[in-house]
Amino acid sequence: MILASLITYWQAVLLGLLQGVTELFPISSLGHSVIIPQLLGWNIHQNDPYFISFLVATHLATAIVLLAFFWRDWVRIVKGLARSLRDRGIGPDDTDAKLGWLLVIGTIPAGILGLLLEHALRGVFASAQSASFFLMLNGVLLFGAEALRRRAPQTDTDDDTRIARQVGFPQSFFVGAAQALALIPGFSRSGATMGGGLLVGLSHKDAARFAFLLATPIIGAAALLKLPELFGSQGDGIRGQALVASLCAGVTAYLSVRFLMRYFETRTLVPFAVWCLGFGAACSVYFAVR
Repeated sequence: MILASLITYWQAVLLGLLQGVTELFPISSLGHSVIIPQLLGWNIHQNDPYFISFLVATHLATAIVLLAFFWRDWVRIVKGLARSLRDRGIGPDDTDAKLGWLLVIGTIPAGILGLLLEHALRGVFASAQSASFFLMLNGVLLFGAEALRRRAPQTDTDDDTRIARQVGFPQSFFVGAAQALALIPGFSRSGATMGGGLLVGLSHKDAARFAFLLATPIIGAAALLKLPELFGSQGDGIRGQALVASLCAGVTAYLSVRFLMRYFETRTLVPFAVWCLGFGAACSVYFAVR
């Protein structure tokens, strides 16, 4: 491995800050991780083993921030799951248990598809040109979710009660499966799950909340599975940069989730759709003619 191909600390700072934002904003962290280094002329490619190990640290930092931000909710959810296992059923008013099982069911399809398809999809669609094209399609997906969303009545004052009563188990499986789109660079995990949430009748705020809760175990588990690679030979020369990047990702992830939970109280996915279409189209033209 030649030194010129490794990640500098300045690159690590930029990539970490970018990861914390783009993982939670519905604009595709993986797509931007492929596109930005190529736009800046860096000798970094998304399928380089050391770069994948580097990204593991930033994803783990994002998952930790999500877990910390919603920790009170996770405590209630885990207690609800434990009650349902003890009682061998979900009580009619036990919304914490219902939400917990919705998250379990939503995690299953994304986890299975991730294990089966991650390497194949990344290998096929790892170029900046294809990531730009799929970023445009992500914008179309967001516009489509806004156009087709169900406007169900939102009567409960408690966020989790609304989600538990509005979402059924088949719908949770559908929303969870939508996360698998994020295996293709350019599609957004949070965008796909928020869009799925809108289609099953959640408000923008509840769709964002459900998406972040659903993303936490998936992102965290995927990062933990790959963490040994960072401490193995693939992490040689980039562990310090990975630490710096993870700290930066943690800061921007916290600011992002805090901002988005307020933003979606009154606003929509449209600005993110516009960004994906515009930026994706501009990058597609640039990579085609350069």
